[in-house]
Amino acid sequence: MPMEKTFNAAEAEARIAAEWEARHCFAAGANARRDETFCIMIPPPNVTGSLHMGHAFNNTLQDILVRWHRMRGFDTLWQPGQDHAGIATQMVVERELAKDKSNQTRREMGREKFLEKVWEWKGQSGNTIINQLKRLGASCDWSRNAFTMSGAPGAPASDQGNFHDAVIKVFVDLYNKGYIYRGKRLVNWDPHFETAISDLEVEQIEVQGHMWHFKYPLADGQTYEYVEKDADGNITFRETRDYISIATTRPETMLGDGAVAVHPSDERYAPIVGKLCEIPVGPKEHRRLIPIITDEYPDPDFGSGAVKITGAHDFNDYAVAKRGNIPCYRLMDTRAAMRADGAPYAEAAAIAMAVARGEKTLTEAEVDAVNLVPDDLRGLDRYEARKRVIDQITSEGLAVTVLHKTIDKETGAEHAERIPLVEQNKMMQPHGDRSKVVIEPMLTDQWFVDTAKIVEPALKAVRDGMAAQEAGTFDEKAG
Repeated sequence: MPMEKTFNAAEAEARIAAEWEARHCFAAGANARRDETFCIMIPPPNVTGSLHMGHAFNNTLQDILVRWHRMRGFDTLWQPGQDHAGIATQMVVERELAKDKSNQTRREMGREKFLEKVWEWKGQSGNTIINQLKRLGASCDWSRNAFTMSGAPGAPASDQGNFHDAVIKVFVDLYNKGYIYRGKRLVNWDPHFETAISDLEVEQIEVQGHMWHFKYPLADGQTYEYVEKDADGNITFRETRDYISIATTRPETMLGDGAVAVHPSDERYAPIVGKLCEIPVGPKEHRRLIPIITDEYPDPDFGSGAVKITGAHDFNDYAVAKRGNIPCYRLMDTRAAMRADGAPYAEAAAIAMAVARGEKTLTEAEVDAVNLVPDDLRGLDRYEARKRVIDQITSEGLAVTVLHKTIDKETGAEHAERIPLVEQNKMMQPHGDRSKVVIEPMLTDQWFVDTAKIVEPALKAVRDGMAAQEAGTFDEKAG
């Protein structure tokens, strides 16, 4: 039979892979002639599309190790599998739905119907990944292929096994052993997919932003001498103030402020550290007071040098709040709308006031239950709430103002008026790499792994092995 002029990789790879599989060349225990075992669980690729160069690289390394042990007669298994990748899969399926003429969204379809579509997609995408690995020559035992959600409610019968229940069992066991725990942490929250995403899934995009400057009045009408000095210590500005000025790019988050922070070295605010100031928004009769604290985070040379601390909606603020034992009040729901749950604002504000005065302490769960969104702003989109907060503060005369001069073109007369100080500034804004919506830092319940407990046995094995090798007692056969 004449040889083809060009090598047809697609044909050859599929044919050879099929022959290997038919002969069970890679089944667990194939070629085993010794008691030692060797097993690798494949880091399961997500069932959302196709493999990439990272998969090719790490699978090559695994394949080398598995084939080497198999050739040496070890009882060898390379366990294949796929992961469900909930967020990415949801996004892909929603995109497919958008192409459909019916144009139904997942919410319109309902959970059950949407899950049916997800399983349909898994059947297509999962097979694509498996066939790619087979064509690469990955020597997995394909008769044992596993999927993390097989056995789940609604799973098709073709997905063998019940790894869904196994995953839950292991999760519960790890929790009972203290390896994993739950706590409230600030995360990158995607309001479109309504889920937390990792730092790697966040895109920083430069946008035209705004910096609003507002006055936080001191409690009980107190005043202090605000003094600015130059580098040589000479006084350049002095006035009596009854407020502290802050700047923010997200006025809607002021509703959840727990404190105002200044740098310990900032002499301008030394007279008012430890005093209370008033958040300049919300019903006047229930206006909240928060403490003025010191922390290393504020930069005395940036803006006013004073920073509002909203621990539930900013990563830097969260760190300050934890150091200063400041409550983190969550303002938004999973779709980044202002919360509409919980007790009326008057009750919530009273609780927060008692905390600010040191009269009451709350657990994390109790703090999270306090909804400090005024009744007239509840349920609004975050950007609509921003507009209303700005309007309310400005109408009350609590926006920092600057002198603005204009010249009448006809008469040449100069007109001066004070207008709110709003700086235009370029800023990096986080967006979800899949949803493309603005990410909202959100305080949510998250699961964490106690890595010290998990990795210590592995570290000990490496240390003991290295020590034995240095001492000349390392058993290569056992190792």
